[in-house]
Amino acid sequence: MNNQYNFAFFDEGSKREIRRATLKAIGIPGYQVPFASREMPIGRGWGTGGLQLSLSLVTTEDVIKVIDQGTDESVNAVSIKKLIQGTTGIDETVNTHEATLIQSRHRIPEYPLKEGQIVVLQVPIPEPLRNVEPSEYVTKRLHADGDYSGAWMELFEKIVKYGRLATIAAHPVMVEERYVMTPSPIPKYDNPRLDGCEALLLFGAGREKKIQAIPPYSKVVSLGFEDYPFELEDFTGKRCCQCGATDVYLDEFEDEETGEKYYQCNDTSYCLDRMNKKEVS
Repeated sequence: MNNQYNFAFFDEGSKREIRRATLKAIGIPGYQVPFASREMPIGRGWGTGGLQLSLSLVTTEDVIKVIDQGTDESVNAVSIKKLIQGTTGIDETVNTHEATLIQSRHRIPEYPLKEGQIVVLQVPIPEPLRNVEPSEYVTKRLHADGDYSGAWMELFEKIVKYGRLATIAAHPVMVEERYVMTPSPIPKYDNPRLDGCEALLLFGAGREKKIQAIPPYSKVVSLGFEDYPFELEDFTGKRCCQCGATDVYLDEFEDEETGEKYYQCNDTSYCLDRMNKKEVS
C-alpha cells in the first residue's frame, strides 16, 4: 500500500458521500442517483464512475478483479487495478469465484455471480432517453411519469430500418417494473444475467455524475415487442478455438492468410480456466 495516499485514495468524507448515493440507488432500483463526481488520476470516459464506486466500497478484506471487454490484461484494466491495489494493498485475482469486488467495462463474467459479490460496471451514458431527448429536466420528468415512449420509439425505428431489434449493446431494460435503464455497454448477450442475479450490481457514470443499482434477486426485463421480442446474439455452430466452449459470448477473428473466420471466448480468464481443467484431466 502507498502510504502517500489515504486508504483507497479518497478522503473519508468523499467515500461517505458516494456511499450515501449508492445506498439510495440500491433502495430505488434502476433510478439515476446524482453524486458529486470527483476528479480522478485517469481521464473521464475511462472508468472514473466505476472506479469511484470501487474505491468508496473496498475494504481490507476484499479481493479485486478488474476486466475490460472480457480481459483482465488490457491497459485500462491493469491501470485501474494498480491504482486500487496501490492505495489499499488488497489482493487481486483473475478468478471470478475468488473475487469479492469486480469492476468491469462492457462485460459481465461468464461464471455465475454469487451472494456477497459486488460488480461495478463503468457507464458512459446512463440515460436511456438521451438519444431522443437532450434536456435533463425533461428526462427526469419522463422518468417520474414512467413515460418511456421515447425508448420504445427508438427500438421501433431499428425494426423499421433493419427489420429486427438491431441493438448490439446497451439494450434498455425495465428494472422491477418501474425504471428503464441502460445497463452500460454490455452486449445484449449479458442482459439475461441481470435478472435475478445473486450479486449486487452497481453502475457508475463519472462524466454524467450518476449512480444506479440493481440489488440482488431483482426482476430485470429487456425491452422488446410481442412480434419482435428481445433476442440474444446467435453463436449456434460456433465454438472457441482455444477451449472449445460453445455456450459463451465469442469474439470473431479472421485469419490474415486464409481469410477464414474463427472464434474465441471474450472472457479470457474463463477460457484459460477451461484450458487448465482440460490439461489436468
